[in-house]
Amino acid sequence: MEPKWLEWTQKLQAIAQNGLTFTENPYDIERYKVLQAIAAEIMSTYSNVEHSYILDLFAREVGYATPKVDVRGVVFRDNTILLVKERLDGCWTLPGGWADIGDSPSEAAVREIFEESGYQTRAIKVLAVYDRNRQGHTPHQHYIYKLFFLCELVGGSPSASIETEEVGFFPEDNIPELSLGRVTPAQITRLFQHYRDPDLPTDFD
Repeated sequence: MEPKWLEWTQKLQAIAQNGLTFTENPYDIERYKVLQAIAAEIMSTYSNVEHSYILDLFAREVGYATPKVDVRGVVFRDNTILLVKERLDGCWTLPGGWADIGDSPSEAAVREIFEESGYQTRAIKVLAVYDRNRQGHTPHQHYIYKLFFLCELVGGSPSASIETEEVGFFPEDNIPELSLGRVTPAQITRLFQHYRDPDLPTDFD
């Protein structure tokens, strides 16, 4: 489960953001800005990130507050799973990232796989829709839903990218160090269970 300070911060930020979106009362606007600053202070205190940096991130979020969407592509080949090594932290993850405006969820997964690994795929099933905060990931300032799409290989060849430096397929008993902000060992284990039993229903929450 997520730490309580992260839950408090995300809820306070959502209240402040929604208030700033809908109120026209100048006194309420100031109150919501103060609430947003308090949320940023809580996150700064527990994450050791500059208060001004977090407050700027929060201030740039406009409109009604909703979860962000992280899409991951899951590709198996001969009892191994496709992983890419992130340049940012030197750890491994499923190809994926933020869903882009204009992409359907499955299109986002296929695009991310190609951009980060060089492989062409076709999405065939949603394996899981997870609340990131409940999955044991490292804390993140945004509230995020994670979508995992099973995709089958249709072409391409391994190729690094701006974001990734290595590409490889790994068996379940030899998974490299994972980028825990992106994927967890428990998720990899569950995805292999889906691979072995294609009739499993989609996981959620």
